[in-house]
Amino acid sequence: MSNIQQLLTAHMAIWTAADTAKRSGRGRASSNAASVYGVKKLRELILELAVRGKLVPQDANDEPASELLKRIQAEKAKLVAEGKIKKEKLLAAITEDEKPFEFPQGWVWSRLGNTGKIFNGNSINEDEKERKYTNLKEGFPFIATKDVGYGRDVIDYTNGVLIPFENESLKIAHKGSVLICSEGGSAGKKIGMSDIDICFGNKLYANETWAGIDPRFIFYVYQSPSFFQSFSERMTGIIGGISINEFLNILIPIPPRFEQVRIVQKVDELMALCDQLEAQHRNAAEAHEKLVSHLLGTLTQSQSADDFSANWQRISAHFDTLFTTESSIDALKQTLLQLAVMGKLVPQDANDEPASELLKRIQAEKAKLLAEGKIKKDKPLAPIGDDEKSFELPQGWEWVRLGATLDITGGVTLGRKIIGADLVDLPYLRVANVQRGYLILDSIKTVEIRQSELSRYQLLKDDLLVTEGGDWDKVGRTAIWNTEIKNCLHQNHIFRMRKITTELSSSWIEMYMNSIAKTYFQAASKQTTNLASINMTQLKNCLLAVPTLREQHRIIAKSDQLMALCDQLIARTIDTNQLQQKLAEVMVEHATAQ
Repeated sequence: MSNIQQLLTAHMAIWTAADTAKRSGRGRASSNAASVYGVKKLRELILELAVRGKLVPQDANDEPASELLKRIQAEKAKLVAEGKIKKEKLLAAITEDEKPFEFPQGWVWSRLGNTGKIFNGNSINEDEKERKYTNLKEGFPFIATKDVGYGRDVIDYTNGVLIPFENESLKIAHKGSVLICSEGGSAGKKIGMSDIDICFGNKLYANETWAGIDPRFIFYVYQSPSFFQSFSERMTGIIGGISINEFLNILIPIPPRFEQVRIVQKVDELMALCDQLEAQHRNAAEAHEKLVSHLLGTLTQSQSADDFSANWQRISAHFDTLFTTESSIDALKQTLLQLAVMGKLVPQDANDEPASELLKRIQAEKAKLLAEGKIKKDKPLAPIGDDEKSFELPQGWEWVRLGATLDITGGVTLGRKIIGADLVDLPYLRVANVQRGYLILDSIKTVEIRQSELSRYQLLKDDLLVTEGGDWDKVGRTAIWNTEIKNCLHQNHIFRMRKITTELSSSWIEMYMNSIAKTYFQAASKQTTNLASINMTQLKNCLLAVPTLREQHRIIAKSDQLMALCDQLIARTIDTNQLQQKLAEVMVEHATAQ
């Protein structure tokens, strides 16, 4: 027992260090979420030790569980004779080959059906619920699968559905019944114990345990990894489910009556400890996030490249303690992008040709293309007001509207009815294909267009693709097309921005669109409850900060260098976390093998 206690208490660093994190997406920024994987494994270990008799010491004075089962069988026979319960079908005898592990003296193996009265609930359609069982003032709560949590979550009795007390057509599970989901994706996972009498759905099994079987012990047995494995092995069907007969025949270990109580008390105690560990981990994570946010804020407040360099040196000296999670590294990435497009990442060079000269050449080239009929003439764009400028530009930079600098067009409309001999079926990009800074091309659909329309919708190298809408964070996502697919088009929910001249970097525009411009899109977009979108006019009116040509290249080179460093940090974080997870798993295996 001392070895087990040591595993649980002497290795807290391993349990709390192993996180389950959502990996960062490709590209320059992504979302991230994490939970404490190590504590989850610790909970599983506690439950598995409990059902194997390794969590609390045995007491030689305890009556063996075999005597308890004899009394239960005698009581059941008495109730059958009195007509209070129906005679059950005999459960299969237990063979030695079925027993998955050994347990202490005084324990016995039994079929689950011997532990209590086990039955499923009733099906009530939504119309009947609405007409007959809602807005009642009293009655038995009707518990559906959705109202049952995962293990220690409390059952939700407040769903508004009540069954009148006088109703005798629906089954009642009495206080202390242990519930488990029997069908679907939550089968064997959603588990609860009622603290009042209830009616319940047909996809739940209730276990009203016999005297001497502690319902809390059964409640914890249901949550153990070994029980879930036995449960899963007996599931059948496309959606996955377990029949009542298969459920009753699951093998479970039964300890002496008083040892059940001691086990439940110890599990409660250790689960409370796990709760504390998770709370401490959350608090530490929140404090870490605030610290990172504050320090990254000092970077964005840098007044110049020299100021940024000094602040960067102070932060980089503490990389090992600051940037230890994917979310903190993602925050660093986004900060670096913001600094890049504000001109604070590299120093300016007074010898650079100012961006105003570059813009003059772009306007001259645009006038030439208009005269040749290669691009369409747009409506005049409004002058740029000072209130639109989100930050002060470095010397030599210029503000310009996207529509004045780029040729912006919509894509092909899907579902058109077109006929003709010149029809071709070609691949096209959807909104889902365009992410922030990268493309997902593993699922490409095709659309039929006229051959004469190819030049209108075809993507060319260095074209910028901008998403029209989705949820608010998807509006204005921008990525560069590098001719990954021949003769590829874009649908009408993706705008194509084509450069007038190669002197303006596509990488620069992409970087700007996925950082500073996000604020503009969120403010300008038309929003409904869950969706947002921008139109062509709003996109053309978006401001773009234009550095000198040479500085564009210096910023992109520096940004690529720093993004590579961030990717290395993320790779190291993932490797470290995977090692911590493996250590937690090995400790569980070691403990259950003893």
